Amino acid sequence: MTRQQPGDTQPNGTTREPKGRYAFISLGCPKNLVDSERMLGLFQLDGYQLVADPEGTDFVVVNTCGFIDQARAESYAVIDEMLQLKRAGKTRGVIVAGCLAERQKNVLLAQRPDIDVLVGVFGREQITAVANRLIGQLAEQRAVFCPAPVRPLPDRDRLRITPRHFAYLKISEGCDRLCSFCAIPQMRGKHASKPLEDILEEAQQLAGSGVRELIIVAQDTTYYGIDLYGQPSLNRLLKTLETVDVDWIRLMYLYPLHIDQSLLETIAGSSRILPYIDLPLQHINDRLLRRMARRVTRAETLTLLERLRRTIPGLTLRTTLITGFPGETPEAHGELCEFVRQQQFERLGVFPYSLEANTPSASFDDQVPATLRQARRDELMEIQQQIVIQHNQALVGQTRTVLVDRPVPDEHGVWIGRTAADAPDIDGLVFVTETPGCPLQAGAFVQCEIVASQHYDLIAVATGKPW
Repeated sequence: MTRQQPGDTQPNGTTREPKGRYAFISLGCPKNLVDSERMLGLFQLDGYQLVADPEGTDFVVVNTCGFIDQARAESYAVIDEMLQLKRAGKTRGVIVAGCLAERQKNVLLAQRPDIDVLVGVFGREQITAVANRLIGQLAEQRAVFCPAPVRPLPDRDRLRITPRHFAYLKISEGCDRLCSFCAIPQMRGKHASKPLEDILEEAQQLAGSGVRELIIVAQDTTYYGIDLYGQPSLNRLLKTLETVDVDWIRLMYLYPLHIDQSLLETIAGSSRILPYIDLPLQHINDRLLRRMARRVTRAETLTLLERLRRTIPGLTLRTTLITGFPGETPEAHGELCEFVRQQQFERLGVFPYSLEANTPSASFDDQVPATLRQARRDELMEIQQQIVIQHNQALVGQTRTVLVDRPVPDEHGVWIGRTAADAPDIDGLVFVTETPGCPLQAGAFVQCEIVASQHYDLIAVATGKPW
């Protein structure tokens, strides 16, 4: 959860009275975060003042996530917290936006009637009009929902929530995959790619604002361009983005089906594209892969993983898996555990299956009990923890380039950073001690010696001057 803080991203030299004061809370994935940043940018352009504390505001915006049970529970909790403030007279209004609003609008309005306005995923461009009506006490419209556009909405002119030195670059919207467990197409619509020239313009704008790491995101990154150019075009896009003046380009959410050799060779041969691939696999058992409608087999997955390792030196592989999918037997779970042991993934996320209404898997009659789903998830994470500990211990004594993110509170000269093998918020951290005469700052790169490991994190000492 990110509560947007006012700061130096506010308009310079603005002296006019703001139209209103608001707070903003962003929940969910990086794709949702980009939507939040766009709405914040629209508020800024329209003359609204962002504040950190929702108390005393004209309104609060909660940009929600509706993906799985845990995410929805967090969204509902934050909404209820803001509604309590409204009832206590500490804010005048509550606007609920994003995926949960899109998916459960009727439930939200019925169960929480004191929500002022719901704004769906594709209604975000109307957010200032919503605020204007709320400020003007015009309550005739309580919901703004728009159909999914043929082309993605623009993401330029964002007021970024991320630190100045890294940013998410969303290259497409929606998803054409029909995975049987997933409700994202219901919330985000069909796949729609941004034109290559629009992405390049946005990337250049971000680089010009001080971004040093671009993180490429989409619901299905490898599907990019099929609707615009008639074929998968991620490789073409990456070659274009290599011309942008940033240090790191990181790839997330690469569905395995459209990864070809030319794409791998572009990654391997690039000085900017990191040898880091986020490859959601979900399972390895053939029967479950068919039931999930993943359109890949165990054999194809193993071949792809071998090809990835062979082609890209020093590759960091991240994947996500689901435990307790309907019909998962003890044998299938054991197969998944052995797969994780054999593959030695550098990064791994595991989620217990979440039953999503109106998805094909919700109707399967062989549901796995929730307690067993969680127990199987915990078992996999214990296996992965030992793998990561071994990986990290092997790094002790080696030198790595670290991107500095922020200082450690109350510890002078100690900073939190990441290596090329670590994406923000989901992977491990590097705790870096600066050397005398070479102070560090957020957004700097520095060479570091790894001196110790601590579970998923590393301890390091800077060995050179930052740049």
